[in-house]
Amino acid sequence: MFSPMGDAATRRGMNPTKPLPTKPQRKHIYLGLDAPMLLVTITLVIFGMVMVYSASTDYSLLLYGEANRIFMRQLQVFGLSIIAVILLTFFDYRWWLKLALPALGVTILALFAVLVINEERHGAVRTLWEGSIQPSELAKLVMVIYLSVWLYSKREILKDVKFGLIPMAGIMGIVGGLIIVQPDISAFITIFILGGTLFFLAGGDLKQIFILIVIATLVGSLIVLWSDTGSQRINSFLPGLVDPMQAPYHVRRSMEAMVSGGWFGVGIGKALTKYTGLPVPPTDSIFAVVSEETGVIGAMILIALYMVFLWRGLTIARRAPDGLGSLLAAGLSLWIVMEALINMAVMVNLLPFAGNALPFISYGGSNLFVSLCAVGILLNISRLSTKTKEDEGRFFGEVIDLRWRNRRRRVPGTRRVGSFKPKA
Repeated sequence: MFSPMGDAATRRGMNPTKPLPTKPQRKHIYLGLDAPMLLVTITLVIFGMVMVYSASTDYSLLLYGEANRIFMRQLQVFGLSIIAVILLTFFDYRWWLKLALPALGVTILALFAVLVINEERHGAVRTLWEGSIQPSELAKLVMVIYLSVWLYSKREILKDVKFGLIPMAGIMGIVGGLIIVQPDISAFITIFILGGTLFFLAGGDLKQIFILIVIATLVGSLIVLWSDTGSQRINSFLPGLVDPMQAPYHVRRSMEAMVSGGWFGVGIGKALTKYTGLPVPPTDSIFAVVSEETGVIGAMILIALYMVFLWRGLTIARRAPDGLGSLLAAGLSLWIVMEALINMAVMVNLLPFAGNALPFISYGGSNLFVSLCAVGILLNISRLSTKTKEDEGRFFGEVIDLRWRNRRRRVPGTRRVGSFKPKA
């Protein structure tokens, strides 16, 4: 049969039976990053840089003689932190099975070095060099990593008090003891709360958890009574619960800033309390500056961003390839959000003054660096997670599922993408 198309193809020297060449397909690189987690972190960091600049100009001028020095230092640490985030995003978190112990050793040495150098600032000894490099911030991150690795490796024998509660209490006691003598009470309490939470999520016996809570409460109470700083903060906090006008000066000025901001705020850079005696506006009091400049609406949006961060962190934990990833993701996300809630609660006199930073927002290189390192680990866990349909459930359900993922046993499941054996 005559075929015009076939005849034309023959004249052009083509084989009519041979398929026509197709365009080469582009290969798409799948990073597997949790997009909401990445976006909420970017939003928090950018907003934090704006607020540090707004809150620090006058304070920096008085302290250093340069209006932009604090902001520029924060910007430098941010640049270094970006490198750390990228490296940790592509650094398989299962390597921490080998690196957790050396990291803990370095942290303990750094905490010892703080006491040896004895650089006192604002009545405390917490830094290594000219008010910078605060090992107690690093200790929070490293303790989450180490306890996650330790609890994961001991998951089959956690119910035995000799191998579960007692050794873990000893680990936390050593690090906590080095922190409390600085003194940094808030970091000490944070580490013990995180330890108890991780012990619970790892499937620890409820009786042992109850004992841990009782012991931690007694020890914490004794430390507060023994410490001049702790007792002073409690004594100034209690009258403020009855009458806000009797609250500490710091809290009164913070609440004044919030009232001044109203619902919609006075505008970025236009707050007045940061110029009229609000203590340390770029660090501990930055939430008061946020509330004055962006109002109640802005403060609520900030809280909502932290809740999204927690939701995504717990979703990553739920979808992690194994129990170690679940513990790491849950511990890191709970730690950051807990720090944020404590900072904000202090500013409205719901908690005694703690002195901890507002993650991603407050000025402080050590806090910003370790917080972003935590995000890098979270993104790495999300990359290595099995590709399952996104679960959009409430984050409270995620917490429950971490402990009771399998109804037949309380230890987090050990779903694996593949075996992993770090090279020696």
